[in-house]
Amino acid sequence: MLNQESLPKHLAIIMDGNGRWANNQGKVKIDGYKKGSEVAYDIAKYCTDLTIPYLTLYAFSMENWLRPKNETDCLFDLFYSVLTNEDKVNFICNCNIKLNFIGNLSLLSSKILDQIKKAEEMTHKNDGLLLTVAVSYGAKQEITQAISNIIKENIAYVSEEEFEKFLYTKDLPKLDLLIRTGGEKRLSNFLLWQAAYAELYFCDTLWPDFSCQDLNKALEDYTKREKKYGR
Repeated sequence: MLNQESLPKHLAIIMDGNGRWANNQGKVKIDGYKKGSEVAYDIAKYCTDLTIPYLTLYAFSMENWLRPKNETDCLFDLFYSVLTNEDKVNFICNCNIKLNFIGNLSLLSSKILDQIKKAEEMTHKNDGLLLTVAVSYGAKQEITQAISNIIKENIAYVSEEEFEKFLYTKDLPKLDLLIRTGGEKRLSNFLLWQAAYAELYFCDTLWPDFSCQDLNKALEDYTKREKKYGR
């Protein structure tokens, strides 16, 4: 039984393994991402049931732009279809989920940007889970952009707290737990600054197979850890 008071306030997930899942199933890669998008909704809904207030999902990295154009086009076609799916939007609203998108969004097409804006506007009054989707996101790029903006403002010195105001995650609380599915054990340029003292959890389950039971295992592991923060 999970102890509600010990659960993370801010949970982040690297949703890895979509392509391998599709290959194992004898399907094309985009089918893995379609199944993975359904899992994302299930996990977001479960987080609302657990009253976890912040969930951040790694959807598309800066490095993903290096993939073949036909693959990235398919991914953003899927992204667009999800954003414009009335049933999905109603699901989000009925779950009292507020959507937030972070990353170098200037690289996205105007069609995608318009739908992102609409999704954020349609859910901005919801006060349950804040679901942040990292798209065209890279932590190194986030940090260097923050430094560039600080230089532009001619600020001679900034504290850690001031520096964080220049990050994409400036409106989010500290990261408590970062989960990566799919068996790999690296952060892959995701929330590098924010993960400095976050608990890390890696599992072999491919993202399309990841379930609420799998999340429970990660959360149970998290609640048992002693967090000293260097002290």
